[in-house]
Amino acid sequence: MVKGDRRIIRAWTMYDWANSAYSLTITSAVFPAFYVAITTGAAGADVVLERYGVRAAAAYPWALSIGFLVIAAVVPILSGIADHRGNKKRFLEFFCYLGAISCAALAFFTVDHLWLGLGLVAMACIGFSGSLIFYDAFLPEIAEKKDHDRISARGYTMGYIGSVILLVVNLAMVQMPDLFFLPKSVHLFGREWGGIPARVTFITVALWWAGWAQVAFRRLPTGTPSDDHGVNIFTNGYLELRKVWRELGANTRLKRYLAAYFVFNGGIQTVMYLAANFAKQEVKEIDASGAVVAISDQALITSILLIQLVAIVGAMLFVQLSKWFGNVRALMVGASIWIIACAFAYGLHWASEFYVLACIVGLVMGGSQSLSRSTYAKFLPETTDHASYFSFYDVSYYLSTVLGTAIYGAIYALTGDLRHTVIGIGLFFVAGLFLLWRVPGKGNDVVIASR
Repeated sequence: MVKGDRRIIRAWTMYDWANSAYSLTITSAVFPAFYVAITTGAAGADVVLERYGVRAAAAYPWALSIGFLVIAAVVPILSGIADHRGNKKRFLEFFCYLGAISCAALAFFTVDHLWLGLGLVAMACIGFSGSLIFYDAFLPEIAEKKDHDRISARGYTMGYIGSVILLVVNLAMVQMPDLFFLPKSVHLFGREWGGIPARVTFITVALWWAGWAQVAFRRLPTGTPSDDHGVNIFTNGYLELRKVWRELGANTRLKRYLAAYFVFNGGIQTVMYLAANFAKQEVKEIDASGAVVAISDQALITSILLIQLVAIVGAMLFVQLSKWFGNVRALMVGASIWIIACAFAYGLHWASEFYVLACIVGLVMGGSQSLSRSTYAKFLPETTDHASYFSFYDVSYYLSTVLGTAIYGAIYALTGDLRHTVIGIGLFFVAGLFLLWRVPGKGNDVVIASR
């Protein structure tokens, strides 16, 4: 395969367009609001606490943590099989369909079967996260190193645009169900099901994700099997991880970058997955009668739309910053802005302030994510085992996300105050900034130095 084929690159970015619907509707906008509503109700969250022995707001991040932990454990096996059999695309398809089916099944989420519902949350997370492992591993195969920043940013940009389009439709479904001939509740399987408009949005995510992914599946290469038939494919992935770990010892830049990435990614992913949960319980607004109430779903989704739209600008901006200052220094700028965002979030109380925070987060979120991926791709040594190297990267990604979401849940479970979780998240970025400062050769990140 010749690197730089525009048709293949466009197809690759379309998977971002497809799967980002999960990130926005399921993890950031509609499902978190739906979850809070269905696990509290008129009686409040303490009923759920008594029934299950855990706060509902803490159980949700722990379900995500379990999903990330599972995928981190199986990544080495799967990447080893993918490298040996040359079938990254098959694994990409499998996890795509697993995530899409799990999202559709969330339409049947009930508080009476809370743990089953949280299991579906974990399964959707596994599908989304697992597919990204093999999706990211295509980047160094389809593009030259000099184009990694630009193409990675293009993928994220496509994701932001696609997810916003679907979210606008989903928002219309929730706010104007009559327009879509949707009832507010139905009697099915011997029980009454409320929140039908929200439940339908989970099905639209599944259809969007699996449907648009077909564009990528048709164009991306299938790969070439390895000639080594004596390899144990179930242990090969772990052996490859050990090999990568040993090679990191001779590459100070990559080793220190991964350490920094592990820390600040934990903060970024925790914000992405749990910001809406925080807002629903901590951010207030004044309604038409002058009463102080929790932030409305419409205001929350408006802020999330702001994040997505500003993130498009942020992704492009950070590509330019990387050209001016190098990748690592650009990421240090991002970490600094994240620290400012956390300090601002700790003291905010009103929806108008949350809009400002959304703009700050959007500006830095797109740039931090796209640049993190492309920086790792740039720093790789010359190799054909891209899935193994990205397996190591993704294990770091998911373990750091487990750490971030678990700490978020633990702080809330212990203190009962979500504002204290912001301090924990902020410390991730402080530590990440320090570790980025220690990465060698910050001034010229495009030239790969052997250290």
